[in-house]
Amino acid sequence: MRTYLVIMDETPESQLALRFASRRAADTGGSVHIIALVPKQQFTAFGGVQATIEDEAKSRAEVLVMAAAGHLLEESGRMPSIAVKVGDGVKVVQDYLSEHGNIAALVLAAAAEGPPGPLIAHFAGHRAGHLPCPLMIVPGGLSEEEIDAIS
Repeated sequence: MRTYLVIMDETPESQLALRFASRRAADTGGSVHIIALVPKQQFTAFGGVQATIEDEAKSRAEVLVMAAAGHLLEESGRMPSIAVKVGDGVKVVQDYLSEHGNIAALVLAAAAEGPPGPLIAHFAGHRAGHLPCPLMIVPGGLSEEEIDAIS
């Protein structure tokens, strides 16, 4: 069974990646794993304030990934595997891929304009040959209809 890994955040690109992956999974009898990333805070506040900031960021990520999972369930009838991970995005994805050998592809989407995000820059750059699975990059300028047609 093919499993497609999608990294969710609050960008429109992640929604496109999820749409593409969910369509591919439906066509191949596969599944989708969704990771919501919570970046580590770059500053240190007083103990209680720092914990509150981190908890709020994790709560926002949980709401985001649950909404995406619900939408996917509604459309395809399949519930994706979901996870919320705190830390550096590249490291979180690398660790997840090494722990889950059944991932058939890492699906990311590029912004319609401007430079690629840090995950695409890393995984499509000098480390591209070291991934344990294919990397699929969905162009951010595609409409939902165009994504449906190619997936």
